[in-house]
Amino acid sequence: MITLNDVLLSAKEVFEIEANSILKLSDRLDKNFLDAIEIIYNSKGKVVVTGMGKSGLVGRKIASTLCSTGTPAVFLHPAESTHGDSGIISRGDVVIAISNSGETGELLNLLPLLHRFNVPVISMTGNLNSTLAKMGSVVIDISVEKEACPLGKAPTASTTATLAMGDAIAVCLLKKRGFTTEDFLLYHPSGALGKGILYTVEELMLKGENVPLISEKVDFKEALTFITEKKLGTAIIINENGVLTGVLTDGDIRRILIKYDNISNLKLQDVMTRNPKTISKVDLCAKALSIMERHSITSLAVVDDNQIPIGIIHIHDLLKAGVA
Repeated sequence: MITLNDVLLSAKEVFEIEANSILKLSDRLDKNFLDAIEIIYNSKGKVVVTGMGKSGLVGRKIASTLCSTGTPAVFLHPAESTHGDSGIISRGDVVIAISNSGETGELLNLLPLLHRFNVPVISMTGNLNSTLAKMGSVVIDISVEKEACPLGKAPTASTTATLAMGDAIAVCLLKKRGFTTEDFLLYHPSGALGKGILYTVEELMLKGENVPLISEKVDFKEALTFITEKKLGTAIIINENGVLTGVLTDGDIRRILIKYDNISNLKLQDVMTRNPKTISKVDLCAKALSIMERHSITSLAVVDDNQIPIGIIHIHDLLKAGVA
């Protein structure tokens, strides 16, 4: 009779086998992987992911991940492909064909059409001597030493490794394309993620008396009281023409107090951070969030075309609206 402890040990063994299978993939990253990334990146069309059974289910996830990270992709069922669905494939596309054995009949039946269209095939297989491997433009090794299934039959570690390889491809392409948080939100217009594109900066920014505007001629000591009263942890500094010239944040204040023994004669123009990051009122809040995250800041001055501050957008405003 199997005990509760036996169940826990079995579960832990599954985790260990599958984790090791993923880790060992990194040792096999080579020119083939780099070539696959370049083929997809330089493609003029979309990525068509195909696979049967469990490989097909993983393929659907890979296609979905590619789509949401900036690489257009679709899933094609190989059995349906030979009954008309292969019309989804166009010249200029790239195919990722997944088969652990590399001998899946339905998948191999699709290959002649791909070669006829001169469509590059990225073969993801656990058998480098297979037909799929030999007929692929590039071969990515997704083999595992053993499945987590004690019978060695049910695809477990092999499907996990395949999914991880697909994620690696998607993330590498994301970085190569310079895909941003704003781009990601644009592909997710529903739910909490989509709030980043539902709001413009103008809708969430603070305006009027709430904007912490202060002259660059003001004494540094006076500005400390001003920043405290505004409760935003920052001051937007302007010149006599109302044009933005700098900002002063709580972090700046700490650094100034450490640097100077005597602050009595300091003016804001002496210690402010010049050329601060700004944003336009018509920009999406997703862009504001992306800038804040990229530069590790908590607020942005909102300026018009003449660099005159008209508002401020704070991370707290984004949090309240569900954007961040």
